Amino acid sequence: MPERGRIRARGVIERVTIAPASATPSFTVLARLDQDGRIGAGESIRIIWMGQRRVPGVQAGVALRFEGMLSRVAGTPTVYNPRYEIIGRPEEN
Repeated sequence: MPERGRIRARGVIERVTIAPASATPSFTVLARLDQDGRIGAGESIRIIWMGQRRVPGVQAGVALRFEGMLSRVAGTPTVYNPRYEIIGRPEEN
């Protein structure tokens, strides 16, 4: 996986974290990149939507295709405010 730059990838959300009401709004997910992704299959990536307390349809188990600028935050690959498309939901399995 590149250290920085624009990426397109897909993965499955493993964990969702919502900032508490007393903090600046943010919605964070940890996703595992899948085999069909172009980069780092099997690696985890953090995706953060700033200013959001929730993102409709985004929950654990959902498969996403996303695109955005990759950076490393505390060693973890991170994408802020990506474009995304939901490509699968848990109830479809």
